[in-house]
Amino acid sequence: MPRRFPHFLAAASLALGALAPTLASAAPHFVSIRGESVNVREKPNTRSATLWELGRGYPLQVTQRQGQWLKVRDFESSLGWVHSPLTAKTPHMVITARSANLRSGPGTKFKRVARLEQHEVVRTLKKSGSWAQVRRDNGQQGWIAKSLGWGW
Repeated sequence: MPRRFPHFLAAASLALGALAPTLASAAPHFVSIRGESVNVREKPNTRSATLWELGRGYPLQVTQRQGQWLKVRDFESSLGWVHSPLTAKTPHMVITARSANLRSGPGTKFKRVARLEQHEVVRTLKKSGSWAQVRRDNGQQGWIAKSLGWGW
């Protein structure tokens, strides 16, 4: 058995090397919070400690799946587990800059219609280049530079 093990490792290394470009080029998988308030837990079960609570629309990047649980990270790279049925595929962004100008069009030459505050969550409607058209909870729409937020 010891003689076969190195051959197995070599074959496994080659197989992983062939997959690496595919895995690296895969787009990040995002979800958003479906309910008004959802617990992010330390482990994938309801008995586990709650690390933090997130509100509707908050975007999360999925790093792993275990049954009906998703291991997720937020824009600060904090990791935790959320129950998959409590998430949605509705694109959202969280404002990561201290503030962001909401503009009437996709560019700095367009009029500022509002100011978004850090940690505000907005619904992503579409993207154009380095800009995203978003909608606030109050229905107000506009464009922000994608670099001022995180999500999809």
